[in-house]
Amino acid sequence: MSTNFIESTIEQIALDWLKDMGYTIVFGGDIAPGEPTAERENYGEVILSGRVKDALKRINPNVPAEALEDAFRKVTRPSSPALVGNNRSLHEMLADGIEVEYRHEGRIV
Repeated sequence: MSTNFIESTIEQIALDWLKDMGYTIVFGGDIAPGEPTAERENYGEVILSGRVKDALKRINPNVPAEALEDAFRKVTRPSSPALVGNNRSLHEMLADGIEVEYRHEGRIV
């Protein structure tokens, strides 16, 4: 027995699953470049910077802005020309956290 999958069916199942997990689903065309609610200036911007920065603030409410900017830079700027190494590095940052230094009460933490 063979089963034929239709891409839109798989996409809808994934979207429903993500919605059930608490994610907000947004139609891509609504946030596309040129739209009133655009979240990037062009399609070359593969990261939705505003969303990443908002998540960093939400997850780390007591971390100063300069440390959050440092974390954002580390997440968005690959450290190597090798795709596999960059994927591994990003996974480690997401799983284990991102090391940043900042001043707190006169000392570096």
